[in-house]
Amino acid sequence: MAQKPSIPKGTRDFNPEQVAKRNYIFSTIQNQFEKFGFQPIETPSFENSETLMGKYGDEGDRLIFKILNSGDYLSKVENSLFKEKDSNKITQIISEKALRYDLTVPFARYVVQHQNEIEFPFKRYQMQPVWRADRPQKGRFREFYQCDADVVGSTSLWQEVELVQLYDAVFTALGLNGTTIKINNRKILSGIAEVIGASDKLIDFTVALDKLDKIGEEKVKQEMLDKGISQSGIERLQPLFTLSGDFGSQIKELKAILNASEDGKKGIEELEFIDNAISELGLQTARLQLDVTLARGLNYYTGAIFEVAAPEGVNMGSIGGGGRYDDLTGIFGMKDMSGVGISFGLDRIYLVLEELDLFPVTVNKNIDVLFINFGDKEALYSLKAIKILRDKGFNTELYPDAAKMKKQMNHANKRNIPFVVLVGEQEMSKDAFTLKNMISGEQSEVTLDTLISTLT
Repeated sequence: MAQKPSIPKGTRDFNPEQVAKRNYIFSTIQNQFEKFGFQPIETPSFENSETLMGKYGDEGDRLIFKILNSGDYLSKVENSLFKEKDSNKITQIISEKALRYDLTVPFARYVVQHQNEIEFPFKRYQMQPVWRADRPQKGRFREFYQCDADVVGSTSLWQEVELVQLYDAVFTALGLNGTTIKINNRKILSGIAEVIGASDKLIDFTVALDKLDKIGEEKVKQEMLDKGISQSGIERLQPLFTLSGDFGSQIKELKAILNASEDGKKGIEELEFIDNAISELGLQTARLQLDVTLARGLNYYTGAIFEVAAPEGVNMGSIGGGGRYDDLTGIFGMKDMSGVGISFGLDRIYLVLEELDLFPVTVNKNIDVLFINFGDKEALYSLKAIKILRDKGFNTELYPDAAKMKKQMNHANKRNIPFVVLVGEQEMSKDAFTLKNMISGEQSEVTLDTLISTLT
């Protein structure tokens, strides 16, 4: 007996209802992207390994899916490497390409490669799948979509202000009220590392701090100790773990902590600019919250960093994130090209909307009317009407086979089709149609014009 087929862990099939709901999210996000002036691009699903490797830190590099070279990929590997059993060295020889880990680094590559064709500042959006060799769990998949919006070619903090507004606009349009847009600044984190004497371990410090909401305070401190950050330095961090209150009161405490750090003070200044602007402009349903422990473990962030939390009561990780990167294109030889961007986690947003029952009923609308098939003559008569109905914008279908009436009616019920049309010799002789409402059970003989007006 043949083995039942399966799909890899961390991937999913989507049925028609799920695809309709996902498309609803896509179209809502895309609509807001375009309202804010962002233009679409697409990049390949895989890149050269050298494009991706080394851009996300050691943890990110481990989660990149590598693609084996075509042909006899082991022929170039020396026997000595097999004996060493060093998978990293062997991988460099047998794999030259990898599936993209996110959309930001490929975007940076795109900007450098097409710099002479782009008008800067360049506002782009991109909605494509990415892949990470992560451990699958609720809300965390190995294949998932990101929906990104970035601006490159401007250092203006008004871009950060607009991105906060964009988050608010998208989640309000989705009916997802009460989201929290958390904000911090990597300059503040650099200042903190400087104050505790760990400037040379900034990456280790931010990677550990970024796990605070996942593993808790004590485990974060232990990880910092393991990475060589001193006990006395960690003790000086304690005020951060208990920092609370509104934006202004937290900023006041930060100014005292970071008084000796120019980097830290610059970060505070940038945060105050964004907060003051948002306070003046207002948000529809989201709220902006300072979170000084927010680190986001990606190495390329240099300024403001964002993370969006679902409304209270929903057990879900972040549903969006992003930040400022002053020199991301520098990794590809194009210096002084600042950018800032945010991402929407489509799959997690889907789960949140599902949990809160926020998908509109109309999302699953498929067919408006099904024509019952009684035979070839009746089918041809029906298809002439179907063509007119489709031209009028109605989703219309003819059952393909002249099956038993009960089977065709059951098909309409299972697909939640609201109307069916029956055409026999009697209807054709009168140039008419019998229309049945599948919800009320009522049916009547109608002309094509009446059929159209009923469906409208």
